[in-house]
Amino acid sequence: MARPRTPLLSRQLIRDTTLRMIDEHGLGEVSMRRIATELGVRAPSLYTHYATKDALLDDIGNVIADDVDVSGFEAGDWRDALRTWARSYRAALAAHPNMVPYLASSPGTRSGALDRADAVHGGLTRAGWPPRTATLIGASVKYIVLGAAIASFAGGFRGDRDTYDDRYPHLSDAHRLAEHAAEIDHDSFELALESFVRGLEPQFAALDHIR
Repeated sequence: MARPRTPLLSRQLIRDTTLRMIDEHGLGEVSMRRIATELGVRAPSLYTHYATKDALLDDIGNVIADDVDVSGFEAGDWRDALRTWARSYRAALAAHPNMVPYLASSPGTRSGALDRADAVHGGLTRAGWPPRTATLIGASVKYIVLGAAIASFAGGFRGDRDTYDDRYPHLSDAHRLAEHAAEIDHDSFELALESFVRGLEPQFAALDHIR
């Protein structure tokens, strides 16, 4: 029997193709019709596998979430678990920056995000954090990660020294930032993360007086 010219549709094929298109062209440029065209099929064929575009994006979000490491919350120290979670979370988003606006919203019904939120909250409360504070800690880490993922601070500066002339006397070296953007952005993220984790220590120590 001759092999079909068009690969048989599957959720994985649709998902992988869509993510590649989003990576290349941006989320706003991808529609179910364009995905179908890329796959050489009609758009209705996609709806056999995904009822809506949002359902497809949620599935892609679940795949991206697979690279976010929350294993440290199972039995490890909450400080190291926060660091590992935040770093892996940032790396997962950095691999697919065009998906960040979609993933920045609350988990909704995305199972991958909810599984990780549950692991984080469970780990923090088992460590002794009150439930409300655990929620605030989880949200705060997300703000740090998303802030780092949405855009490059250093990359936003121009390499032209004349742009930062005498009008900005404290930015005389700003033209060098873009050249070292990756390093500056990484170190800035690490500074924010470490300052946050260390800043939690006094609050955690104070809980001993309450228990």
